[in-house]
Amino acid sequence: MVLTGFLMVFFFRLRALNRLQVIFQHLKMSKQTDSAAEVLLEKKGGAGVITLNRPKALNALNLPMIQKNLSSNKDPETFLIIIKGTGGKAFCAGGDIRALTEAGKVGDKLIQDFFVGEYRLNNAVGTCKKPYVALIDGITMGGGVGVSVHGHFRVATEKTVFAMPETAIGLFPDVGGGYFLPRLSGKIGYYLALTGCRLKGRDVLKAGIATHFVESEKLPALEKDLIALKSPSKEKIADLLNSYHMKCTIDQEKEFALDEHMEKINSLFSANSMEEIVKKLKQDGSPFAMKQLETINKMSPTSLKLTFRQLREGASMSLQEVLRMEYRLSQACMKGHDFYEGVRAVLIDKDQSPKWKPAALEEVSDEFVDSCFKSLGNDDLKL
Repeated sequence: MVLTGFLMVFFFRLRALNRLQVIFQHLKMSKQTDSAAEVLLEKKGGAGVITLNRPKALNALNLPMIQKNLSSNKDPETFLIIIKGTGGKAFCAGGDIRALTEAGKVGDKLIQDFFVGEYRLNNAVGTCKKPYVALIDGITMGGGVGVSVHGHFRVATEKTVFAMPETAIGLFPDVGGGYFLPRLSGKIGYYLALTGCRLKGRDVLKAGIATHFVESEKLPALEKDLIALKSPSKEKIADLLNSYHMKCTIDQEKEFALDEHMEKINSLFSANSMEEIVKKLKQDGSPFAMKQLETINKMSPTSLKLTFRQLREGASMSLQEVLRMEYRLSQACMKGHDFYEGVRAVLIDKDQSPKWKPAALEEVSDEFVDSCFKSLGNDDLKL
């Protein structure tokens, strides 16, 4: 069962040397339009179009999709990549992480293959030389963020809902979250990562996650115009996206939802430790601070400490260094307690009452956190 809100992407094994593009094994000769296929791969003019086609599952990416379709793209006649989702509700809104949970319990190698494949894919998007346009219309979380945010262009709509809610299930905001989150304005990235706060519509643009904002119903016309571009350079694509962006008036006058709280976010989430953030929230005592404290108190203490350090270190790392760091963290989480307990409480039993171990931030030792970041030697992620 696919569940919205906590996203994992079963990217099995990428065996491509260059790993430039995302889902193009047969793109050069394929005009796949089988509506039953879970990923549609189409060559339209000079564009390669990836369509995530599981609308009933909110376009969650699953293992069969990945096994069949992931490869590098060497088609010299593809000048542009467009990725989108079907159904109108989600770009990519969830994955069935129960298989990963079960694999972890029995020591199945899926717990390595899963993260290796996913992070290699994130790197492929981030290093793609051809213009990469993600139409993030609808719910875009976790793994869906990983196949969009590292690309050149991210087009949000009034339907877009963004979040990185992993600390609620004993994980951390991976898929390169350690790279893009601390690079957002002020301390917004820390706030989003630690609380799992959702951003909607134009706020996704204002936070710096999207690059453009276009009315949802205009996306088919935008896609058509993108495909029609002759020798589409990043400059030409940017000009076209800008023209659509400028014409969109939805919520144009609406203030950024976090504007009224930015001073507090920047102050309260500026700290040298997770414990210091909690102390600042308690001392502040405002309704906003108390709400964030209530949220943070529900999260895995281990996840919070790992996430805090992940963002601090990631702020000065390359995307590749971040992904290697995050792979180490992923394997630590797979060996621990909180991930399995978080999945049980939130996704399986749904009692929303996880019993975290340790149960308090002060009980998560610096030595343990250090161990999660240590090199895995020959088992470190190779990009």
